[in-house]
Amino acid sequence: MRIKPITIALFMLFVLGALFGLTFLSQKEIINNANDGFSYSKINIKYPTTSTFLEIDEDTTQTLQNLDDITNIVEPIEDEKKGEVIIKADNDVVAKDEKKAEKKDLASVPDLSKIDTTKIVRIKYPYENPELKDEFRKKLKGKKCRIIHYGDSQLEGDRISGYVRNRLQKMYGGNGPGFIPIKQVYDQISASVEPSANWTRHTIFGPKKDRFEHKKYGMFMTTSRFTAPVKNLDSIDIDSLKVVEAFITVSKSNRAYRKFRTFNNIGLHYGHCYHPVSITVTNDGKLISKDTLLTDGQYHNYKIRLPNTPTNLKITLSGKVSPDFYGLTLDGSSGVLLDNVAMRGASGTVFTRSDATTYRAMSKELDPEIIITQYGGNAVPYVKDSTGVDRYVRYMKSQLNWLKRSNKNASFLFIGPTDLSTAINGKMVTYKLLPYLNEELEKMCLENNIAYWNMYEAMGGKNTMPMWVEKKLAASDYTHFSPKGTKIISELFFIALYLDLMEGD
Repeated sequence: MRIKPITIALFMLFVLGALFGLTFLSQKEIINNANDGFSYSKINIKYPTTSTFLEIDEDTTQTLQNLDDITNIVEPIEDEKKGEVIIKADNDVVAKDEKKAEKKDLASVPDLSKIDTTKIVRIKYPYENPELKDEFRKKLKGKKCRIIHYGDSQLEGDRISGYVRNRLQKMYGGNGPGFIPIKQVYDQISASVEPSANWTRHTIFGPKKDRFEHKKYGMFMTTSRFTAPVKNLDSIDIDSLKVVEAFITVSKSNRAYRKFRTFNNIGLHYGHCYHPVSITVTNDGKLISKDTLLTDGQYHNYKIRLPNTPTNLKITLSGKVSPDFYGLTLDGSSGVLLDNVAMRGASGTVFTRSDATTYRAMSKELDPEIIITQYGGNAVPYVKDSTGVDRYVRYMKSQLNWLKRSNKNASFLFIGPTDLSTAINGKMVTYKLLPYLNEELEKMCLENNIAYWNMYEAMGGKNTMPMWVEKKLAASDYTHFSPKGTKIISELFFIALYLDLMEGD
């Protein structure tokens, strides 16, 4: 029997209509709180809802407009940076470029005539202490102001921290890149620090099996060693061990901001030293000092003071058992000093696990006046409901209170998580609980005398990350900023801070 074409067409329309009708019955995000579909007993069937099928998204138009606004705000800043960084050779041409860059440095603040400041997401201050912005202003204008910027992998390679440090040093004075780990696992261009091959790295935020039982990681939550860790120092035969030599070379980086290429105060921070270790410091082969490290097991800062920036500083260490070295600080003598402390994979909940005595001894020495914490992103994929969010926020509150007790002279600012995307129904969208997490973190901070900057909103809010990826402002992991995106988000933060700093002038 021959079937008429009209019958086939009507049948197809009927089937398509029935399938579309099922979208009205489908439940939103029923499968593991992620995909739309149907659920019966333990059986889940993925199926789009009507709004998902028709791609109805009330946030899309607003988000597109927000991202366009952000791009327009930062475009003038890109011109301001040209000619200011990356000096690759020492010759007459470079000398002329240096002079041009010096003139450029006079323009150390954003040209607000080119910026619609009403579009800037501002820093929020504690309900009971709105004068906290005055504390920031006063401290930054002081003779010396050390800032420690803690965060996750968004900060690796001195990203965000380096941009803000450069801006603040041009406004308030200061030189040098601050903290640099001895053994590094990521590329950073703020200074040239090259260790010998026998150095190893140990962190409190790494795998639990690799952590030190003594928990002494200092302020920077990381240590480096040139001999293997020893769990029980009293049980080893020191005489049977061979003397091990290691070195670190330090010089300026010609790829860094000009401000970072000048430093003459070098600190080698160490602790947990119980056996003799000799230290020899040279610059271009010329002896600067020869000494031994203190063996009382406490935290110490071995200070190297130079009249000028070293051209080829070499620190040679020799001993049978390595102390724990918490890192180097490469600073100027005054102005803003900003340390970048990046913790890959961390969610900010490790501070209370560290040894408070060592941390506080280091804090007393470095005396930070402002502490910036930037966490939350690594927690987002693992919180499954509002209870999980509330639990994480409580953890962060306890961590921040620990930091406040350990840094009694410091003022605090928290930078919230970025927009982050996950695949739902084949589309990259904001994690469902991210907006709630951001709101709760902000609420907690403002109730506990901590300023808060909403990076999620600064990016444009919900479902913004895919557009940052499309515009090459973020990586294809829908998590990390690209180099250009880093400049943009850093400048947005700086402008928000700058607007507050200028209110009292």
